[in-house]
Amino acid sequence: MDDALRTSPLDAQHRALGARMAEFGGWEMPIQYTGVLEEHRQCRTDAVAFDVSHLGTVEVRGPRAFELLQWAFTNDLGRIEPGRAQYTHLLDPGDAHVVDDLIVWWLDATSFLVMPNASNTARLTDALREHAAAATDDVVIADVTESRAVLAVQGPSARTRLRAVAPELAAVAHFGVQTAVWHAVPCVVAGTGYTGEDGVEIQVPTAHAVELWEALLTAGVTPAGLGARDTLRLEAALPLHGHELGPGITPLQAGLSWVVRFDKGDFRGRGPLEAERERGPARRSAGIAVEGRQPPRAGATVMAGERAAGIVTSGNFSPTLGHGIALALIDSAVGAAEELAVDIRGKLVPAQRVRTPFVPRGA
Repeated sequence: MDDALRTSPLDAQHRALGARMAEFGGWEMPIQYTGVLEEHRQCRTDAVAFDVSHLGTVEVRGPRAFELLQWAFTNDLGRIEPGRAQYTHLLDPGDAHVVDDLIVWWLDATSFLVMPNASNTARLTDALREHAAAATDDVVIADVTESRAVLAVQGPSARTRLRAVAPELAAVAHFGVQTAVWHAVPCVVAGTGYTGEDGVEIQVPTAHAVELWEALLTAGVTPAGLGARDTLRLEAALPLHGHELGPGITPLQAGLSWVVRFDKGDFRGRGPLEAERERGPARRSAGIAVEGRQPPRAGATVMAGERAAGIVTSGNFSPTLGHGIALALIDSAVGAAEELAVDIRGKLVPAQRVRTPFVPRGA
């Protein structure tokens, strides 16, 4: 294993549980413990805990923090308020592709925590500092990833299980954000997640991460790896950076126009994105399903009749539905009624466009 890989504060706990470890965004993280299917189903029926400490945390604070983030991101922070979280995008100013998709946790009037994907923390801080230096010195931008662990407790019983450990952490509203004290330890908790189920994400100081992790497991929360997190997010049709989002892919192509608020004023990447909106995106994300257990995989070609019409961005076997599902970027010229097929290892397998999410919340 590459010595340069970063590790979670819970690395020893994962290994003691027999987790299979793998590289993920520059970190060595648990992919599974007992098995992806079992962990997936446990999240759909009860509660699991994911260690997502590989995500970045960037603190942005100061009297001009709101102004900076409002310019940097596509969504409109003016639509929420302190004590709330918001999903948003950071765009490339040249072609409006999604440099990163992230969550903003709004703590108080002048303090925010911004949660980028693991490998994009430096890109985010560079973009923020570039604009902050040009506009004002009244903003502090600090990468505080090393100071905390992040635990995601997810599933229909997540809050019930967490309430037995820390009722103050379980009380946060859906997409709410609050600071709470657990065993004299200050934590920040948000009603967010990446599974399509109810749950919370907790930022706990590094020195106390093991204590909280072990308390959750004692309360009956099942440890789950990033393999199950991926199948869960795919069933919920949630995008993954590097697949549904990234170089060459804009929010409009990804079917995420709701994340862009053109009515809020200027923002990074607005010009090229507005131009794409006026001409119409050349391709759009769509959900497709195939019969049988063999799923389309990322990179597979989507065919419409005799012509290549798109590419699979993410695909897997759906443990809930019992067949293959995928998200794909499909040419906008392809009609909704056209028959599709996916090239799976050289064999054309019939595919159907389906509504997303593949598995609605609570199904």
